[in-house]
Amino acid sequence: MLAAHGCVQSMSRKGDCWDNAAAESFFATLEHELLADADFAGPREAHVAVAAFIDEWYNPERRHSTLGYVSPIAYEQQLRRADRPAKAA
Repeated sequence: MLAAHGCVQSMSRKGDCWDNAAAESFFATLEHELLADADFAGPREAHVAVAAFIDEWYNPERRHSTLGYVSPIAYEQQLRRADRPAKAA
């Protein structure tokens, strides 16, 4: 199933952090940029704030060193352009 969707199963062993590095980086950024000083009235408010953080800043704006210092959305757009067949002249 993973291969059908272009994914590779983790081959890491317990204690190796490399597979989790991107997730851990995201959660550290989320905690530092949004949650450190937040005081949410309830779970719904927290959910809305985290969704906005991801959709309005983290994915479209924040540059990532592992992606060549472009945002995740810009990186995905680059990949899609590279995968398009060249147009005939």
